[in-house]
Amino acid sequence: MATAMAPVRRRRAKPGAKGGGRFFHIELRPRKEFVAFRMQAFGGGLERLAGRRADGSWDTAAWLIGKDRAHIERGRLVADSVAAENMLKGLGSAPVHLGGDRFRAKPRRRIPKSAKPTAAMRRAALANIKKAQAAQRKQHALRARRAARAATSRSAKA
Repeated sequence: MATAMAPVRRRRAKPGAKGGGRFFHIELRPRKEFVAFRMQAFGGGLERLAGRRADGSWDTAAWLIGKDRAHIERGRLVADSVAAENMLKGLGSAPVHLGGDRFRAKPRRRIPKSAKPTAAMRRAALANIKKAQAAQRKQHALRARRAARAATSRSAKA
């Protein structure tokens, strides 16, 4: 008795699965979390795929990096531009190659408001205050020198 084999159905390949496109896709969150999507061009060969959840909140579903801005080296995505390098640094983990042009990475971790300001935020704020104070001191010294010069030139004329 011969058994009939069921026909093999092929599904449509996901974008970037075959490696023929113009972008590398870095998936941050599963598409199932979202009900609608929007593309946001950032310039510099970067695009953000934003997803809207059922509750109305938006979050980044994926990043797309132009192939002229990055390349694959030993299974790792390596940035060729400053914009792409900054975007890759902003991810929560290094992108893992899934195949083709697709990668998966973790999003940045969320910090609850109760934990803010973090130690890094406090250090950055102190550094900014010190910079501002140094600039003020420099301006004050410059004004004092100008005033002293003006006073000496007035006394020399008199």
